Amino acid sequence: MDLSDRPQGVTIAVPMLPEGLAHEDVVAEQHDLIEKLIGREASKTRVFWYYTPMALAFSSDLECDLCIYDNMDELSLFRGASQELLSLENDLFSRADLVFTGGMSLYEAKRNRHRSVHAFPSSIDFNHFSKARGVKQDPADQAQIPYPRLGFFGVIDERLDVDLVAQVAELRPDWQFVMIGPVVKIDPASLPQRPNLHWLGGKSYDELPQYLSGWNIGVMPFALNEATKFISPTKTPEFLAAGVPVVSTAITDVVRPYGEKGLVEIARSVEELVEKAELILARPRESWLAKVDRHLAAGSWDKTWASMHKLMLDVTGDTVADRPASSLPVYATTPAE
Repeated sequence: MDLSDRPQGVTIAVPMLPEGLAHEDVVAEQHDLIEKLIGREASKTRVFWYYTPMALAFSSDLECDLCIYDNMDELSLFRGASQELLSLENDLFSRADLVFTGGMSLYEAKRNRHRSVHAFPSSIDFNHFSKARGVKQDPADQAQIPYPRLGFFGVIDERLDVDLVAQVAELRPDWQFVMIGPVVKIDPASLPQRPNLHWLGGKSYDELPQYLSGWNIGVMPFALNEATKFISPTKTPEFLAAGVPVVSTAITDVVRPYGEKGLVEIARSVEELVEKAELILARPRESWLAKVDRHLAAGSWDKTWASMHKLMLDVTGDTVADRPASSLPVYATTPAE
């Protein structure tokens, strides 16, 4: 097990396994490594926090005092999702004390599957992304790209409508499209290539404000398919905190509330995306940005965590006053790419 420390007492444990193992051996090896790391039985209050049901396969017999399923996406609808994932998710719903969902549409889909489901839409690290409002220098690989710039950051996979991006780029050859993120589960060779399409690859979290500072518009060209039916893109409030106006396809958790409140422009066709982008380029930002800041002031990751923490302590029988947030050892399992 490769261990590395992060700020505020977080330790990342990554199983390092030899290539060529059969699936059942991979599960068995991960089980043994985790049991050796934390022990089968809990010596003090212990929380298991699952982001993927697949981790239940190698941790179900380990003891915990509180089990949380943080359901950020409808994983069963992703390309390549297995029957095993569906089965393990059913098991996780049975085992979990609390279920958190990453958006309202996912909450509506899951609320009847568990006795205690709670919606926590994406919050915002405002101080980090708002740096984009003051940054004045482009990163080297963006500095030579002309304006106007429409930018996207995030994983580039089957959830992204690359055909839509290509069509808009063709309709407006004077607009530059800056696409940031790793390419996952699709062939990089299938990405459209045009003089005004710039695929810059993945960037670190710390680098993002500098890139966003040079964009006129943030574009969220998500495909409307099974994989995006329940997504609640974290990048929506991140774009807004950066002061970058956004045009998005009609993702339910973007339309509601961001589109309804006039914070994000919603496009339902190639032509409408061009129209909405032209609208953004022509309008002054001041009144829009003031409305954005009023909305963002109501939510932060700190407030989200405080609400989650209270629910956790309610289950364990403690009160918020009795137990600080750091007093609950949390073991979080995340999906591997």
